[in-house]
Amino acid sequence: MSIDDTTVQEQEELARKQVLDLIAQCPRCHQNEEEVQMIRKAFELANDAHRGMKRKSGELYIFHPVAVARVAAFEIGLGAKSVTAALLHDVVEDTDITLGDLESLFGSKVAAIVDGLTKLEGVFDQSASLQAENFRKLLVSMIEDVRVILVKLADRLHNMRTLSSMPEHKRYKIAAETLYIYAPIAHRLGLFNIKSELEDLSLKYEHPMEYEEIVKKLQDSAVSYQNVIDCVSAPIKERLNMQGYEYTLKARPKSIYSIWRKMQTKNVPFEEIYDIFAMRIIFKPHEGLSEKAQCWNIYSIITDLYQPKPDRLRDWVSMPKANGYEALHTTVMSPGGRWVEVQIRTERMNDIAERGFAAHWKYKEDGKESEIDNWLKSVRDMLETAESDSMEFLDSVKLNLFSQEMMIFTPKGEVKVMPVGATALDFAFEIHSKLGYHCIGAKVNYKLEPLSHELKSGDQVEIITSDRQTPKYEWMNFVTTVKAKTCIKEIFREERHEFIVKGEQVLTDELQKRKLSINARILKKLMRTYHVTTREELYYQIGKGTVKLDNIEKSLTQKSTSKWVKMWRLTFGGNQEDEFEEDDDIDSISVPKSKKIVLSDEAEKQYTIASCCNPIPGDDVVAFLDDDNSIVLHSRRCPECIKLMSSRGDRIVSAQWESHKVLSYLVVIELSGIDRQGLVSEVTKIISMEQKVNMRSVHFESHDGVFSGSIYLYIYDTVDLQTLIDKLMQVKGVYKVVRKERNDNN
Repeated sequence: MSIDDTTVQEQEELARKQVLDLIAQCPRCHQNEEEVQMIRKAFELANDAHRGMKRKSGELYIFHPVAVARVAAFEIGLGAKSVTAALLHDVVEDTDITLGDLESLFGSKVAAIVDGLTKLEGVFDQSASLQAENFRKLLVSMIEDVRVILVKLADRLHNMRTLSSMPEHKRYKIAAETLYIYAPIAHRLGLFNIKSELEDLSLKYEHPMEYEEIVKKLQDSAVSYQNVIDCVSAPIKERLNMQGYEYTLKARPKSIYSIWRKMQTKNVPFEEIYDIFAMRIIFKPHEGLSEKAQCWNIYSIITDLYQPKPDRLRDWVSMPKANGYEALHTTVMSPGGRWVEVQIRTERMNDIAERGFAAHWKYKEDGKESEIDNWLKSVRDMLETAESDSMEFLDSVKLNLFSQEMMIFTPKGEVKVMPVGATALDFAFEIHSKLGYHCIGAKVNYKLEPLSHELKSGDQVEIITSDRQTPKYEWMNFVTTVKAKTCIKEIFREERHEFIVKGEQVLTDELQKRKLSINARILKKLMRTYHVTTREELYYQIGKGTVKLDNIEKSLTQKSTSKWVKMWRLTFGGNQEDEFEEDDDIDSISVPKSKKIVLSDEAEKQYTIASCCNPIPGDDVVAFLDDDNSIVLHSRRCPECIKLMSSRGDRIVSAQWESHKVLSYLVVIELSGIDRQGLVSEVTKIISMEQKVNMRSVHFESHDGVFSGSIYLYIYDTVDLQTLIDKLMQVKGVYKVVRKERNDNN
């Protein structure tokens, strides 16, 4: 019998049974009777508060907090207070219960966790991103009590597991936000399983066809890969048994998302991903020997048996990842000619890899800070100096807290962990602020480089200084770390503040001459006119004299949303003629997110193609309403689009192409293969004469018998493009033809 067939009372009893099962099986939830009663009381309160409420799926709402509590207990390993907070996490936001009520019933800790999970009802600055502001609040709460973010991850995981019941535009927004923010947090906290599932589910809803295709190919290849694993593992087991190791040996495929990402970044099909399956050796170390030495001993056993791939050795035993992950990875050639990744871990390392944060505390040495502690400190430092603008804040978080990391060496061989993308000047400030202020350049691997030089992992950097050097505000254009930006801003803070005050007064005086006063609507129009993103920056530019207010009347009277209103009418039809004036502000327009914008040849003048991804008809796209109130089309796989959906999801609308046979779009294809006489002529003949496709430019190079080339084409849609690619693949000597997804140069 399904949930839909049961009565409300039967559903409530089923939820209650799940909570009792949670209490019985969770080792950290029944340490004493008081904790057991607290969890039971939390369930009864949540059940009463949510009575009559249902989720989009049709089931009683109470099943959601119960499911979140189970994830918190079983998949993250949290205790009674966290489970209690998970059961109550939506009552303040969705019911009449207050934080004061929770504090009196369950104590200040539980109330504080719930408060951290409660979304803001609104933002003071209408131009701010509500998603970004809610995330800021979440981070503030996290540094006070990290359980806030752990319960939030449990909440997000269950929401993703049940996302199919949501409307399409909501699925896009939630999936993108998950991929952009919450999966990286799970990674940073060492929650590998949760991170992988969040990524896979995001892919499932962002690119369902590609997701299903990879799932099917994994299922089809599972038997053959298992045979390879069995063949490779048998001699390894024999050697490990001979040396007296207690171990388990597991085989697992890569996550669906990681396979998809590798296919995208390398532009290769599924069949060319050589390390789809990995073998994991988890052993109990012998007493009296270091874990590191025993990991390398097992590595030696494996490489005595099989040839390793030299560039695939990953030593996270000597230098663990920032999230505490420790393991030794190698990739070896199997007897059948397939590469197999082998991961070597102790039981302790595996516990940390699987359980993340909770396991860190279990193994934490007295007085020694973990990598998680250091990361939480960096979160606190970033929040204390964070950008006031919500979008800049989100960018800063993404770059400094969730980015990949690299190891940079000082001249004395000390290691500094820096985010990927950091410059020589960032490194100078990382060592000491005074070094940054007086930095004039750097020697990177003994070669002189400028301040803006982007560092790479493994670089050895010597900072060059001069007493005559003084900080420049222009440095803000290329530094990336919060520490560097904070130090630079601190120097110019007083001067900048004076210009801001002066600029605000100048604007006030100009508006008073016209019997106007500063308000959000006027500021939005001026910010759009002068291409600034924050009101402080507008005041600063006015005060400094960079922005002149000579044409202020034109700025205040310009019509800003005619494109959107026309697009609205063209796309959705109906009688919108009387709904909007031509100069209506976009905030007063309700976007019908439940519908799709239909993209036809007739509507082409009402939207623009995003230059970051250049989608063409047939691509999966979403429509974004930008700050100029124009419709911009992004490919759903575009990194910029994922960022927009995760931070400004209220401006995203689903979009769908109609057949396009009038307008053509610029596409770049890349070819490679074995060179022969007449090949280029044959390729261009197929394109221009057989397929009737116009070419803008053709570039081919040949070296030692191997050619590579790129061709710029004007294509109607993805169907025509795929037909052309299939034709070109039939040309003798052509081994590969792919579309270049991003065309940053055009």
